[in-house]
This record gives sequence, structure tokens and C-alpha cells, in this order.
Amino acid sequence: MIPVALLVAGLAALGGAALVLRSFGPGYRIGRLLATTVLVSVADAASIARAGSAGYVRIDGRIDGDDEFEDEHHRPLVFRRRRLEVQRGGGWQTIDDAREAVRFGIRDGLEAVDIDTDALGPGLVVIPREAVGTAADVPDRLPGDLPPATPTRLRVEQVSSVEHAIVLGVPVLAMDGTVRITAGRGRPLVLTTLELPEAMRLLAGGRRARPVMASALLVGGLALVVLGASWALLGGVR
Repeated sequence: MIPVALLVAGLAALGGAALVLRSFGPGYRIGRLLATTVLVSVADAASIARAGSAGYVRIDGRIDGDDEFEDEHHRPLVFRRRRLEVQRGGGWQTIDDAREAVRFGIRDGLEAVDIDTDALGPGLVVIPREAVGTAADVPDRLPGDLPPATPTRLRVEQVSSVEHAIVLGVPVLAMDGTVRITAGRGRPLVLTTLELPEAMRLLAGGRRARPVMASALLVGGLALVVLGASWALLGGVR
């Protein structure tokens, strides 16, 4: 009975770890991809595209853009997304999603791979700037049936040409002969200008308790399953 109890407890712990990880929403999947995707050089990514291999890879390098535009602090930008959101049903719903972008890519030495900016969605992992208020503050930009006290927020996410980036995606050969990295193989295009540990903290909502809990449940659950299975095997041998 003891091995069975250990196995049940271990499986319950693993189930709890899965539930905690899924509570991160899309951030869980993006974090897992950042942690596990194979890193290749920009030159190798270009070779993969020209060979038509369509592999999902990670590349690191300097952001290289054309015709940058400035923000209010005169930083040269290649991409900016502004999302106006309202709080409904316990979550945030996007009402307006505006983008500004110029052609840019990731460069390492003489090789460069363009970024498919149209494919940048939840995989954009940068520190957002937020302005929080109510529907009464922006009545001309929201549906008229919203109560004036409805919580609203404006989230601005941007990428500067002076930053380095980590990008995950599928390198493909464009019609004009250039290499571009985009979403593919059922996985999103991911771009972050943060170091991996900082990106993971951002995807976890800036909280350490849930990642620590998930790790503890995962390690404990695996240990209990191994112990229970070993106990049962040893008992069977005897």
C-alpha cells in the first residue's frame, strides 16, 4: 500500500505543478520555448531558410533597422505597439491595437535575418509602459455603452534599434530573396530584448511565489513517483 500511496501523492503533486504553470496563461508556453529552443547563429538560420528546412530555432543578435522613428525620449524605435484595454469579467479586453513598425532584423556580423513584424503577437516580451485610468478619461476611444467607471489601461510595448534581442521562430526565404524569421510549426514568433532570467520573471507576472511553488511541486512529485516505483519494483523482486 505504501508504494501506491507514494505514487498517488507524486502524481497529485505533478498535477498541481501543471495547474500552477497553466495559470501563467500564454506566458507559460512562451517561457518554455525560451528555455528549450535550440540556439543557432544568424548565419546558420539563414542557411536553414535557404535549404527550406523550416526548423524552429533561436537566434541572438543586435537589432538592425531602417528608417527608425523616435519616441518622446528621442530613442530610435523600430517597433511600437499601443493597446487600449478595458477590464471585463475579471480580465483585460483589448479595444484598440495600434502598431508602428519599420523593416528591421537581427544582425550578427555580416549576416542578418529580417523580423516578420506582422507575426509579433503575445510573443513580444518587453517591459511595457502602462497608464491606468477609467473609461471616463478616454470616452472618444471606447464603446459608448461602457460605464464611465470601467477600469482602463494603455499598454505601450516598443523595441529600440540600440538593443540586442533573442528571437525564436522559423527562418524562411522571402520572395525577394531575403531571409525572414516568422511564426511556424504551430509555434509563435517570440522576440525579447531582455536577458532570459528577466524575461522569465516578466512572463511570470513579476511574482516569484508561483514559479517557486511549481518547481517545488514538480521536483517533489517526480521524487515521490520514483520512490514509489522503486519501492514497488524492489518489493516485487523479493
